[in-house]
Amino acid sequence: MAHDDCFLILGGAGLVGKQIAYRIAHDLSPGKIVIASLWEPEVNEALDDLTRMFAGQPIEWLGEWGNIFVRSEYANESRANLIENPATRDDLYDDLFGSIENAYNASQMVHIIRKYCPNVIVDSINTATAISYQDIDTASILANKGLQRISQAVEEARTLGEDWNEAAYDFELLILSQSLPQLVRHIQMLHRAMREVGTRLYLKIGTTGTGGMGLNIPYTHSEDKPSAKLMTKTAVGFAHTGLLFLMARTPNGPIVKEIKPGAMIGYKDVTCQPIKERGRQTIIYTNRVEALNGALLLRDSADQYEAQGPLVLPAVDTGENGLFTRGEFEAITALRQMEFVTPEEIAREAVLEILGANTGMDVIAAIDGAVMNPTYRAGTLRQQAIAELKRLEQETNSHSVALGQLGPPELSKLLWEAELLKLEYRTLKETLRDSAQTISEKLYNRVKANSDMAQTITSIGLPILTPDGKHLIRGPRIRIPEIPGENSVNLTPDGIDLWAAKGWLDLRPHNLEIWRQRFQQMINSQSAFRGQGSAAITREAYLFDDIRSGEIVGWMFNNEQEGYRIK
Repeated sequence: MAHDDCFLILGGAGLVGKQIAYRIAHDLSPGKIVIASLWEPEVNEALDDLTRMFAGQPIEWLGEWGNIFVRSEYANESRANLIENPATRDDLYDDLFGSIENAYNASQMVHIIRKYCPNVIVDSINTATAISYQDIDTASILANKGLQRISQAVEEARTLGEDWNEAAYDFELLILSQSLPQLVRHIQMLHRAMREVGTRLYLKIGTTGTGGMGLNIPYTHSEDKPSAKLMTKTAVGFAHTGLLFLMARTPNGPIVKEIKPGAMIGYKDVTCQPIKERGRQTIIYTNRVEALNGALLLRDSADQYEAQGPLVLPAVDTGENGLFTRGEFEAITALRQMEFVTPEEIAREAVLEILGANTGMDVIAAIDGAVMNPTYRAGTLRQQAIAELKRLEQETNSHSVALGQLGPPELSKLLWEAELLKLEYRTLKETLRDSAQTISEKLYNRVKANSDMAQTITSIGLPILTPDGKHLIRGPRIRIPEIPGENSVNLTPDGIDLWAAKGWLDLRPHNLEIWRQRFQQMINSQSAFRGQGSAAITREAYLFDDIRSGEIVGWMFNNEQEGYRIK
């Protein structure tokens, strides 16, 4: 295995991340370790401890701090502040639902990865908690109440005023609190950044969300049970695993692994210390007796109680999970409860996975071993189904090519273009005997002569661009361009080229020249692999002399768009 010089530990100042950094420094002789966490003080504290432990060793210790899920310029702002400000709220929306190109270039996570070009990234951030505890359930309730206020104001013919302002905020909060869009965009940008800098391996320290327990878990993060927040955390945690599974099956990317502890992780220290709740010091107050009459105030004025000082108790510091008293720690770690696993044990397994050892703890490898893969029987039945479809096409004098319902939009466009070439020329070599200009004219004449086929194509939302590029044969609807909320677009030469490439049948000579070059490459691939036996059966080789529209497009996805499976 090649030597890994630079390691980036996301969440590196946390309970698990710090232990992983220690174990990497101890076992792998790295040149550089970057500790990235949310807060500057915790990063500096971790760096001080680690540099002291490994004093005299040639390891460069570096630190980064800030929220990796937002833009670099907002990395040190609290999410609450970003949500409260209309301008930054708009930026959050754009980064989540707008151009991924703009979001990518502004991202704090991408900035860090580009800056250090790590060989290995170990991600010990509790991503599921960070995303799911934005509380989509509460946001949904508030948005619904806002809608009710607006409906009542409209019904009573009142001006909306403050009702509208509050409801608009609640709706925006609901949109920005959605877990899955945030997770999907995070994974897309992470994968792209790692491919850009050549990261070898990405190791995620994931979560089950419940410390390995089931729906009957009696523990939450202070909310009542059953906890919608906790179930959302589990759902996001395993959605994350699913996306990592896809990342691991994407060509030309890093090796992807995940270790998913199924117990409480603990512990960092046992101390007697001031107790905080949600970042605020807990104060001891004198109490008073109150008669149970009328309304009960859940939050009374503190002025009516005398402060006695901060609450200080012996407690176990479990890092991200917080402080536990003796009673709480005894309960949660009791036999058949959540129990617990130590950061040192997780770090040991993490380093073994980085080294390529078979620990049996990699969740992605476990899923790989459990999913059902393509079968020989299905391959045999495929030929029978295709033969039956061809027979029915001949009997009904129809063309079973594409409906436009299987994406991407390019699929239907390419299938129909290949079908037209098949009907006109039958084989790859016959097509190459004509120039692109001649092919363009012949295909256009075929479209005009076969009105039934042309009407089928346009009726499913695929317009046909004529050879001169100045006219469009169309039906009632056009699938591409697809602009939510808009029913018209301004035509520009660049726009026409873009839409023709994405979802219009393009009969212009320029596009047919691309098809000629493609067919020549297919013929060359046959020659290159001829006489090599089973070695000739690869994704690079087109195995047929005749034009088969589905096989042609499958070859294109395999060789032109990196749209192939690797496992």
